[in-house]
Amino acid sequence: MQLLGIDPGCRYAGYGVIRTEGSMIYLVEHGLLKLSPTQSLVQRVAAFHDFFSEKITIHKVTDIALETPFLGKNAQNFLKLGYLRGIVYLLSHKHAITLHEFSPTEVKQALTGYGSASKEQVARVLYQLFPRIPPFEREDVSDALAVTLCGLWRGNQNRLIGLR
Repeated sequence: MQLLGIDPGCRYAGYGVIRTEGSMIYLVEHGLLKLSPTQSLVQRVAAFHDFFSEKITIHKVTDIALETPFLGKNAQNFLKLGYLRGIVYLLSHKHAITLHEFSPTEVKQALTGYGSASKEQVARVLYQLFPRIPPFEREDVSDALAVTLCGLWRGNQNRLIGLR
């Protein structure tokens, strides 16, 4: 399994790629897509599409994990997030990839055992699981890795064996 987790955003999009071989879990890549605020929304959506389409192809992704959104204070941001989520749906269909969606509570529960865990608690678990990773540039990256692991564990009955 090659699983891509995405934390979409119109300015920053975090991502993580995890590969499994038997009972071993490998962190293949993680990072941050930075989208320029000077670009139009159309240009940023296109850049988002192209970036993740390339990641899917390069890593031979078989599954995508995505967190369900919640309506915050800004409805305009929620709407723009919907455009990016639509791109993820399109990429899933175009590349015949299974799409998994999880609520924020499910992601936190899968990683920490507590559905109301803070972002700091989630990040601490990620550092324990992958002690060699450098500090996360932004929370978008740790959010993406968290949803990636949730996708893996929820799809594999929460097997946690041999992380690398």
